[in-house]
Amino acid sequence: MSSAAPRVEVAPLFATPVAVVEVPDAAGLNAALKRVILEHEKTTPGTQHSNLGGWQSAWDMERWGGPGVARLLDVARGVANGLTCDRQGRPVTIVWKTNIWANINRAGHGNEFHFHPGSFWSGVYYVEDGGIGADPALGGELEFMDPRGAAPAMYAPNLAWTVPGGRAIGACETIPPRAGRMVIFPAWMLHAVRPYRGAVERISVAFNLSIQP
Repeated sequence: MSSAAPRVEVAPLFATPVAVVEVPDAAGLNAALKRVILEHEKTTPGTQHSNLGGWQSAWDMERWGGPGVARLLDVARGVANGLTCDRQGRPVTIVWKTNIWANINRAGHGNEFHFHPGSFWSGVYYVEDGGIGADPALGGELEFMDPRGAAPAMYAPNLAWTVPGGRAIGACETIPPRAGRMVIFPAWMLHAVRPYRGAVERISVAFNLSIQP
């Protein structure tokens, strides 16, 4: 009888793409965006959606955000086109419809779990990470809930899988903010922002990409 080990191939079925993009030459872009966002906060009341405290602009940042907004959306559209194909796996180039807004979180602020109906991709870009990039204890992480729900953890919550990402089954994964970082994910993914515990501003720009009617 052969004692050879069986050949095992793990197929990554139902994978969920989350793209983490480090935008090049971000320092000047961030300085300009930070300036215009803080000025807009002074003159414009915030809106209330998923935010738990903090200030969130209306979804019209393309109107007042300046050239930096156009650059961010160019990057986002390019990444989205690279991640999107037709059902036969062929590349597609889509003229994405966008909406974009700014967020400012200070000490204790965050966002509850939510998703973005009516969009295909959603994303966030970090203008100012509030010190989180250097000190993760400050919180403010972007948090994603397992789209399979709690089911994988219901029977044996002490067990996990050995595949990449397998230890988070039925739970959550986090991505830390970093100035110059963009995160793009399917708009249906439940996501939240954990409370920020820093002493300055955590500033981000969020956006949606949808299909032109």
